[in-house]
Amino acid sequence: MNYVVLGAGPAGVTAAETLRSLDKSASITLIGGEAEPQPYSRMAIPYFIYGKVGEDGTYLRQTAGHYDTMGIRYVTGRAGGIDAEAHKLFMSSGETLPYDKLLIATGASPIIPRMPGANLEGVETCWTLEDAREILKHADKGAPVVLVGAGFIGSIILEALYLRGCKITVVELAPRMVARMMDETAGGMLGRWCRKKGVDVRVNTKVNGIRQGSDAPGAKLTVDLSDGDAVPASLVVLAVGVRSNIGFLVGSGIETNVGIKVDNHLKTSAPDIYAAGDCCEGIDISTGKPDMLAIQPVAVEHGRLAALNMAGRATPHEGSLNMNVLDTMGLISSSFGLWQGAPLGKTAKLIDEENFKYLKLEFEGDRLVGAQCVGMTDHVGMLRGLIQTGLKLGVWRDRLMEAPERLREAYIDVAQGRPGHGPSGPHVNTPVVKVA
Repeated sequence: MNYVVLGAGPAGVTAAETLRSLDKSASITLIGGEAEPQPYSRMAIPYFIYGKVGEDGTYLRQTAGHYDTMGIRYVTGRAGGIDAEAHKLFMSSGETLPYDKLLIATGASPIIPRMPGANLEGVETCWTLEDAREILKHADKGAPVVLVGAGFIGSIILEALYLRGCKITVVELAPRMVARMMDETAGGMLGRWCRKKGVDVRVNTKVNGIRQGSDAPGAKLTVDLSDGDAVPASLVVLAVGVRSNIGFLVGSGIETNVGIKVDNHLKTSAPDIYAAGDCCEGIDISTGKPDMLAIQPVAVEHGRLAALNMAGRATPHEGSLNMNVLDTMGLISSSFGLWQGAPLGKTAKLIDEENFKYLKLEFEGDRLVGAQCVGMTDHVGMLRGLIQTGLKLGVWRDRLMEAPERLREAYIDVAQGRPGHGPSGPHVNTPVVKVA
């Protein structure tokens, strides 16, 4: 069997390794899209930027000769097209690779906003190791940096730049930080926390353009904002979102939407072609609908399941949980599942604005379907477990509506198969204020 895995991120690497574990004699080719010596994790790039790890610390596998030892051929190059009927992958270099089974795990790329000056020197995205190398040329301690975008990716980059000692201005078009993973309360807390740490956070603000030149010390760029301000910068980092890498599939017959359409075995509309990771529209377990969940745990899960199915071990994809966990200058925040709430569902909240603590639980019937946390790390595993398993809470739903801080009791009781049999009296041990 000749397997080709297009894409060497977490999904592709996991798939290649899984294929090898299932088929000791198969030919396996793993193709990376960047001219790097090893497949690496984008999630490790911030650690490289602030100096916690070197470039080799970003590599997905740390053992020297790992892929050779496993009998996986690792090459770099870009795909130019696919002939699905002939089972051929065409590379932009002119090389043609035949395959018996193909996995597309090409990931996503950052969106470059249409604005004047987006291509100037010193204006960077933060998505690849090469991006990080360019950022390090401009992000010295005390350097003025403008970060455009305060979503999940932008907030991760913010942490790295802060730890480098940069003077940061965050510009976000939405009315709050991380607007796609947190509500007004949680996003507002995050913004206040950043300002407390010395970060200038501008929400409801648009970048009108970037231009060369500045009178400010250490700055060579000026960022013009919709509020009339002109902010000096030595570096501008663009973090406004990503889109799936699927342009090369035009004319292939493979059905796409925002990402590649797949069935519940991660198989595309073309014979013997599968898809996984950020380029793929897998099932969101909370909605039961296809969606692009661009987070590393989902990519790894997709890669493993796709490989099982490619190797003939039919394994359906039951769905992935949409979850995000952020560490922003020491404040941990997280969201899970239907964090915005379910139609006709019920909501419980605990808020301590002064101490940056927030817990919000979303119920549908007697199941927990979504949650948000700020500054409360003990609940992360329990929330994920309850939402992902869909366990019925029984009378614990009403108890949690009255006292969300009893989540640990509820989790233990329900996990033991005894929903509703635990103590029912008051038990308050979390210093937060309940909000109806």
